[in-house]
Amino acid sequence: MASLNVGGLGEYLREQRRNAQLSLRQLADAAGVSNPYLSQIERGLRKPSAEVLQQVAKALRISAETLYVRAGILDAERGSGSADDGKSGPETRAVILADPALTERQKQALVQIYDAFRHENGVGGPGAGGPRPADGGNEPPVRAEADA
Repeated sequence: MASLNVGGLGEYLREQRRNAQLSLRQLADAAGVSNPYLSQIERGLRKPSAEVLQQVAKALRISAETLYVRAGILDAERGSGSADDGKSGPETRAVILADPALTERQKQALVQIYDAFRHENGVGGPGAGGPRPADGGNEPPVRAEADA
């Protein structure tokens, strides 16, 4: 997984907040996070979860995906969609990462499995279009137990 770039994220959030002409307190209230926590994120002292980034993005009216890329949660080439085939890979990752019902560990596991399936099918991501299974990637049919 990509490492978090919290310093660059904090600077970017501060810039977006100022462009939106919001005080730190106003943004914290709108995003549903504490003022000190948001301040620590802006100063690069905290690593926010994908859920917090989604809340902040919504309050700033910017793309959560942009914040995920800035935070290093999504790769820039994946986040832009340029490495994908037009399907919803980056959006699917963003939805998984923003789901409040999942733990961070569960979210990362799901994203890894999802990426592995896409890679196996030759879609997007590193090594896309690489070797495919000999059977063309088709799953064998599910058979009922033989009657004996």
